[in-house]
Amino acid sequence: MTKLYIPVLAGTTREQRKSIYAARLVAEVGSTFDDVETEVIDPKDYYFPGDGNDPEAKDARYTAVTERAEGFFIVFPEYNHSFPGTLKRMLDSELANYIHKPVTYGGVSAGPWGGIRGIESIINPARELGLVSTFTDMQFPHINDLFDDNGTLLNEKYRDYVKGAWVELIWM
Repeated sequence: MTKLYIPVLAGTTREQRKSIYAARLVAEVGSTFDDVETEVIDPKDYYFPGDGNDPEAKDARYTAVTERAEGFFIVFPEYNHSFPGTLKRMLDSELANYIHKPVTYGGVSAGPWGGIRGIESIINPARELGLVSTFTDMQFPHINDLFDDNGTLLNEKYRDYVKGAWVELIWM
C-alpha cells in the first residue's frame, strides 16, 4: 500500500517561535497513521527570494515537496489577527502544485484563541491557491503552557485533538 505524503508546513522563521513545537507534535501524531508519511517543512530551511509565483522566486526543494504532497497540515502562529508573511511568501511560491489538495490548519497563539483569527485569514488565500480546506482545524492556545522550553508537550490530551484533525485530512 502506498502511503499518503502529507507534510506539515511550519509557518514562521521567528527565532523565539513556539509554534514549531506544535508543528513537530502534529508531525509526530501524523506519523502514527500506517498510511501516512509526514515531515515538518521548516521555512528556515528554504530560500524564497522576491515575491509571487515566478520561476526565480521558487526553491526547487520546496517545489518537489508540493509536487509530491497529497495534502498539507499547516501550523502557524497568529500575527496581528492574521498569519505570518513568511508563510504567505512560501505558499505564494507555488500554485499548480496545490490545486485540489486538502489542507488542515493548526493555529497557535500565546492567548486564549489558539490562532483562530490567523486561520480565518488564511482561508481566502488558500482557496485562491486551489487548496481545499477541511472542516476541522486545530488550535493551540496558551502555547507557553502547552509545551515546556524544550518542546515537550505538557497536556497529553492534545495528541487526541491533533489525531482528530488528521483523521479528517486523511479522509479528504
